Amino acid sequence: MTELAAQQKHFLSDKVSHFTESVIREMTRQAMLHGAINLAQGFPDFPAPAEIKKAAQEAIGADVNQYAVTWGAGSLRGAIARQMQTWQGVPVDPEKQVTVCCGSTEAMIATLLAVCNAGDEVVIFEPYYENYGPDSVLSGAKPRFVKLHPPAEPAGEWTFDERELRAAFHKHTKAIIVNTPNNPTGKVFTRAELELIRDLCVQFDALAITDEIYEHILYDGTQHISMASLPGMEERTVTINGMSKTYSVTGWRVGWTIAPPRITDAIRKVHDFLTVGAPAPLQEAGVSALSLPESYYSTLALGYRKRRDRLIPALEEAGFRCFRPRGAYYVMTDIRAFGFSDDLSFTRHLVSEIGVAAVPGSSFYRDPRDGAQQVRFAFCKRDETLDQAAQRLRKLRRAG
Repeated sequence: MTELAAQQKHFLSDKVSHFTESVIREMTRQAMLHGAINLAQGFPDFPAPAEIKKAAQEAIGADVNQYAVTWGAGSLRGAIARQMQTWQGVPVDPEKQVTVCCGSTEAMIATLLAVCNAGDEVVIFEPYYENYGPDSVLSGAKPRFVKLHPPAEPAGEWTFDERELRAAFHKHTKAIIVNTPNNPTGKVFTRAELELIRDLCVQFDALAITDEIYEHILYDGTQHISMASLPGMEERTVTINGMSKTYSVTGWRVGWTIAPPRITDAIRKVHDFLTVGAPAPLQEAGVSALSLPESYYSTLALGYRKRRDRLIPALEEAGFRCFRPRGAYYVMTDIRAFGFSDDLSFTRHLVSEIGVAAVPGSSFYRDPRDGAQQVRFAFCKRDETLDQAAQRLRKLRRAG
């Protein structure tokens, strides 16, 4: 290390040495560089609902341009509380339990900063959405990982070992992060699995922090169950959600937390000094979004199911072994058939030579070797985008 590099290292926090920049966002940059079809980052390439866009335009036209209440416009907090009661049967006080944040990403880090102390541990299922590990480190906590095991059959379920989960809980456990429907696997946690997690949280006096951003994107008759709806969890659950996925507005950055009042007070303090508040006119559009009829959500899920069933056969034809998701809009795949030494070299080849961007599976694991033969594709795209990707994927060559 040069003297200058050593001096610059002296200026840095030790925390940043424990994680890298987002691999998902890097793959989007690579897609742009190579003119590739972006099936890496989970953003739709089709329009948001017209009603929501109109509501945002009207709010801007009405000069809703200044700060909203720090923890969220009252109208949006009321809509969030109303829908939590409607969808999950969970009563929520919008004045004492809801905090509107700059996306669910900020909601997660604000929550962890609000509840974690040095020496605390946070249980995380892996493969995991890549923010969870760094968020734990930034909050001063230590992540403790529990494996989700891929199914033996493509149509099977990702599962965890109950003994491994029980062993992850102890006196230093502050919280467990539960992402259901899950990114990247598409797993939807069952009631029995959630009840086991509930029992461990009660036994070890731990919190459940649930990321439910894909709650309306479900397939094959699966049901989304919010942890806060389980008996005994209303006082120890922080529910995180947002507009991004359900309403196809990932760039609007409007998310929220629902938590018991005392925890909400702490989250609001952190949120205030992180971002002050989410975009005011887009919060007003959020009220319109949360007022859409039930038919909107069934149509949403049906559309994504069709996209899933359009992409998976193309991937299988190209040589991927696919794990069929039950929720969210990603499909994890096994790449062993192509003979690459690891997922990084494969995704580099895929983006530069084939013209399709995907996310290397290693970015979803603590130990990169665990995901070295996995790749994630996003199917939140127009039919023509998926068909064009399928055409390009035919150029792949299997090993042997």
